[in-house]
Amino acid sequence: MSETPPAASENSAAITSYDDPDAPWNQRYSDEDIAHWNDGVIQEFRDNAGKVGGAYEGGELILLTTTGAKSGKTHMVPLGLLRRGETLYVSSFIEDRYPAWYHNVKADSAVTVELGTTTHRGTARALEGAEYDEFAAWAMANNPLLADYQAKVTRPLPLVVLELGDPIES
Repeated sequence: MSETPPAASENSAAITSYDDPDAPWNQRYSDEDIAHWNDGVIQEFRDNAGKVGGAYEGGELILLTTTGAKSGKTHMVPLGLLRRGETLYVSSFIEDRYPAWYHNVKADSAVTVELGTTTHRGTARALEGAEYDEFAAWAMANNPLLADYQAKVTRPLPLVVLELGDPIES
């Protein structure tokens, strides 16, 4: 099962620009679709040992569980995992505001990360200041899609470094 609607590209490798009309983020979706956007991806991730198809095929995804900054409830979101050597990080395209998961990790850095079939407790740290500037320069130089998007928005992209603890026993 693939969460991606039929109008979206079936191969994320073909998406080279944020403005690509076939990119899933450039499709029109109903409010109902948006409310359940991640449900299918999460199920597919868990059914296939961390692998998903559609526009996300070939990408390395994680399931990041955070604690709501306002609600105190847990929230799970699939995110593309990015790597800088041994450093794991996540980012997100933003529109008019930062995503909830970003606000959540700024309020409470304790997270749970599902990577493949392994679940870890971990720490998420939003980069700021000079550390953000250095890391963002590297990320933009090494991730053309992030760089393309950042060139189109004035708000700095969220960059969060993940530190994984030992696996959680099931």
